[in-house]
Amino acid sequence: MFKDNLVQIRKLKGMTQEDIAEKVGVSRQAVAKWESGETSPDLEKSRLLAEVLGVSLDDLVSFEPEGNLGMSVPPKGKHIFGVVTVGEKGQIVIPAKARKLFHISAGDQLVILGDESQGLAVLKTEGFLDIANAIRNGGKTSEK
Repeated sequence: MFKDNLVQIRKLKGMTQEDIAEKVGVSRQAVAKWESGETSPDLEKSRLLAEVLGVSLDDLVSFEPEGNLGMSVPPKGKHIFGVVTVGEKGQIVIPAKARKLFHISAGDQLVILGDESQGLAVLKTEGFLDIANAIRNGGKTSEK
């Protein structure tokens, strides 16, 4: 996983092994060994790699494309939760990992926004209302 993710992300970013080595403070040969699976970086070098590549350390080390629609490691803070099926009345089930990450529980209210050129967005109601009120107040957030 790690070695494949490292190679894939590095190439997607248009970086060479030398580019990575310079930014992380190791030799090009060290990067080549990481990519071949011959050796693995220590925790600090792994953290630096994730930072340089703009991904989370967890995704760099353990992301599996097979379980994520064959997609590559997403940028840090971005997630692929999988595919959902729309029911007859338009209902969908939000994947458990997404519910946990975004603290969504049964009974929570969500706002669905749409842009015909970019798609749908789902927000927790309270977050959306905070943004809407800030816009209404000329960018000033309300003091609580």
